[in-house]
Amino acid sequence: MRAVEITKPGGPEVLALCERAMPVARLGEIVIRVAYAGVNRPDALQRAGAYAPPPGASDLPGLECSGVVAAVGPGVSRWKLGDEVCALLPGGGYAEYVATPAAHALPVPKGVDLRAAACLPETFFTVWTNVFMRGGLKAGERFLVHGGTSGIGTTAIQLARAFGARVFASAGSAEKCAVCVYLGAERAINYRDEDFVTVMKGEGGADLILDMVGGSYLPRNVRALADDGRLVQIAFLEGPKVELNFAEVMMRRLTITGSTLRPQSELAKARIAEGLEAKVWPLLAAGNVAPVIDSEFPLAEAAAAHRRLESAGHVGKVVMKVGA
Repeated sequence: MRAVEITKPGGPEVLALCERAMPVARLGEIVIRVAYAGVNRPDALQRAGAYAPPPGASDLPGLECSGVVAAVGPGVSRWKLGDEVCALLPGGGYAEYVATPAAHALPVPKGVDLRAAACLPETFFTVWTNVFMRGGLKAGERFLVHGGTSGIGTTAIQLARAFGARVFASAGSAEKCAVCVYLGAERAINYRDEDFVTVMKGEGGADLILDMVGGSYLPRNVRALADDGRLVQIAFLEGPKVELNFAEVMMRRLTITGSTLRPQSELAKARIAEGLEAKVWPLLAAGNVAPVIDSEFPLAEAAAAHRRLESAGHVGKVVMKVGA
């Protein structure tokens, strides 16, 4: 099969087409004939040598895809050959075929095409587990997401709004702020012109903040929280180390937590999938939420897809077309 591999750690230019052996469906797994593969920041981190695959996972990048079930391993009863699915992957999505635990696959929601379905697993798994399972967001609470026009941001805005939260988002231009408001944020904060701490304090503070910036944002996030507020950290674009006065955390009963998705157990990911199918897939089928797609590239142009992902201009998801 055709695939894209990381020839050595580095920039987008180290991605290259190659030929690989077809994966085999082991116990509890399915093999998917990939139609589209989502492109995500963990792929870029892996390419740069900063995010190694977990033991036993494919060395090929790619953490989500859509396609058709091409093989079913022992112990799998839900899926049959020809089923259209989208799936969270342990790796290997930049290829014509990929193996993944069957419990990490979900049916393509009614009315959603395969192109859009490929953009669901990584961001929706991440937002569901961090905003709702870990962050405990409830209707009526004030929710702030940074990077509002990223794949995570566009998903978080829509889901938080759909479940009744008051949504705030930060972004880096007037145009991107307008997208955030269109998607459901009641207030978008242009971080180049405004201080999100001041804005959120004026609203009474954020009950929950989802952040992927880290660095200098960490102490500012703490100041922007309401008493008993929660901060969930999912990435560190500015770096993971910062000085923080924990006295404020203690006195105001704040919670700082976070997670990464890829290292979690197969069972943990299966439980996230169950929650998504029960609570979120009906919203997708009804058209109440939908992935925002920035651009599409062919598999042979994976390097260009990564350049777009790492640019400041993209809004929503970058996707690659792999199969017919």
